[in-house]
Amino acid sequence: MSITAVPPKAEGMAQRIPLSYNQEFLRAFDKGETDGAFGHRHTLVCGWRVTGEMDLAALQLALDDVVVRHEVLRTSLRGDEQGGHQVVEPPSPVPLEVSELGADAATARDVRAEEFLNELDARPFAVRELPHLRAAVGRFDATDAVLVLATHHTSTDAWSLQVIMRDLAAAYAARVTHHPADQAVPAQYQEFARRQQDTAASGRVDRARGYWRERLAGAQITGIASDRPRDENLASAYGVHRFVFDAQLSSAVLRSARDTRCTPFMVMAAAYSVLLRERTGTTDVVFPTFSSGRYEERFMDAVGPFFNFMPVRIDTTGCETLAEVRERARAACVGAYQHEIPFARIAEDSPALLAPFANGSLAVVAFEVLQTAFPMEGTPAGGLRFAEIRHRTLSQRVSSAIPDGGLWAMDVLPNGQLAGSLKFDHNRFDESTAAELVARFRELLSTLADAPHTPLD
Repeated sequence: MSITAVPPKAEGMAQRIPLSYNQEFLRAFDKGETDGAFGHRHTLVCGWRVTGEMDLAALQLALDDVVVRHEVLRTSLRGDEQGGHQVVEPPSPVPLEVSELGADAATARDVRAEEFLNELDARPFAVRELPHLRAAVGRFDATDAVLVLATHHTSTDAWSLQVIMRDLAAAYAARVTHHPADQAVPAQYQEFARRQQDTAASGRVDRARGYWRERLAGAQITGIASDRPRDENLASAYGVHRFVFDAQLSSAVLRSARDTRCTPFMVMAAAYSVLLRERTGTTDVVFPTFSSGRYEERFMDAVGPFFNFMPVRIDTTGCETLAEVRERARAACVGAYQHEIPFARIAEDSPALLAPFANGSLAVVAFEVLQTAFPMEGTPAGGLRFAEIRHRTLSQRVSSAIPDGGLWAMDVLPNGQLAGSLKFDHNRFDESTAAELVARFRELLSTLADAPHTPLD
């Protein structure tokens, strides 16, 4: 196990906090310090365009304030003969890097901003390094810059990064104006981990486990054949293929979702399930997605790896049209959301579900639609305005990694367009395969939105 081993004497001096179910789940994908869940590329990186004259000293203090506010950013994961656990460490300064990006024409700045974000996304970040937060500022001129935040994924999730950015903006404004930020004390991740332990045998969890046992009976997650089998002697080499769908298709998909009482995710999940059906030949499709994992309101403003791995089973057997698949996708998603529990509990009852992960010729590709918890579009703070960089079209040969398989993420941009990324291991897939998958998904999504009664076969 790659999390830090602690001598018995040192351990006695620190508070022992249990791991959450999600942290325990990540341990199953532990491949050491350079690969897998605890590897130095299992990171989350986001960027924001910043307009206004930035006070770098105030930004540094605000970053450090965020680390004090959210203790998971200074929490180490440790292991000993009794198992894994968390220990909260004292605060330490956040590394802040400042670069000059040049003053090219405004039309080129968006491209350079995305390049800067991609460059930082490709950097390693050791899980042992505290705090689990880094920042970089790239300046075009005195009033136009890019702010990039990076965290290790064992300490955060995508929702958490938005919480961090919101709290950073508030802390920055407080430092600039010399007025304390008006923020309630947030719940801490250790409270969530303890809460999971306390409610492990509750009636609600037992009922949900019963639902999942029945729902997943005889099921396995659907894996797709990779271009090359897994080579255990090679560390993963993840890249990402990015794309943005045109306004006409995006509008049609969102309209279809509204007209059929679906979320955009349900419509896209239907198209994705048909893609998997075509790719694998199976009509009974199961793919993993991710929820925010924040079961209680008090954890909405907390930071930590709350994200929950959730299986979606869409049996397309007997479906004659794409519209029928969409209805089954809707029912499957509603059932999953209503009975959400930590995936570790589901896996305990349905161990065969994970069999494809052990098959070196198959890759499990999770599918999700990103959630925007706290939009920062044009948000003012201390004389600055922030807008998240979400319209991304530049693919990367080297990127942050995931523990295994692939990750397909879609996003509904503020202008209504659909953007996406497909993260894959170059050792197992060619980028042309990723592009082919996206192209076919686009065709299926377009047909589902515009002609849902098209015969499935």
